[in-house]
Amino acid sequence: MNIFDLLISDTEKVVLDEVFLDHAHRQKILQLLKEHRYADELSKYGLPLNNKVLLHGSSGCGKTMSAKAIANALGKPLLILNLSNVISARIGETSQHLKQVFDKAAKDGAVLFLDEFDQIGKARASEEKDVGEMRRLVNTLIQLIDYYPNKALLIAATNHPEIIDPALLRRFQLNINFSLPAAEVLDAYYDQLLSRFPTSLREMSRLYDISFAQAKDHTFTSVKATLIKALETTSIIL
Repeated sequence: MNIFDLLISDTEKVVLDEVFLDHAHRQKILQLLKEHRYADELSKYGLPLNNKVLLHGSSGCGKTMSAKAIANALGKPLLILNLSNVISARIGETSQHLKQVFDKAAKDGAVLFLDEFDQIGKARASEEKDVGEMRRLVNTLIQLIDYYPNKALLIAATNHPEIIDPALLRRFQLNINFSLPAAEVLDAYYDQLLSRFPTSLREMSRLYDISFAQAKDHTFTSVKATLIKALETTSIIL
């Protein structure tokens, strides 16, 4: 299979300031970026770079956006694993596909983003039909991660870290948990989303205990409803 069939094409550029993160998480990411910017200086003291990052937690809370922002901030190409094409029914092919992707990321010094990491990193003691194949896949992943070069960055994301093999979890030097945003954080996000619209379109009921993605959908749906209502009223008057 062609290597480009194993990757998802995504050219969206995300700036870290556009990603809503709490202070502690933002500081972890900023520290990561600084490490890679000062890699040569750190290596003089024998200090290894953190280049394996696990993003886990609620869906729609910024894991993918964070991965894109990190790649953009470092000026590195972002390679996103195409999970549907990587996983194969043939024994051994999934491991071969993963090796192809890891080799390209290592060669390019890229940021490799493995979304839905639990699908390929399930615990080897899980009750899968083909436990032997799952064990081989996890063993391959462990080797690929262990030999992943410092010049490249590996970011894995999952909504279900509890089902990932413990040996894989130990390979990640940095773990960031993305929980549902607090009310004050969502208010700031709502304010940012609404700031692009006229004041007349900003009145809306705000929902809480939801993800950023859900808040964005809710906001745009509300704005569209208000705008359409205003247009219909204008049309009737005219």
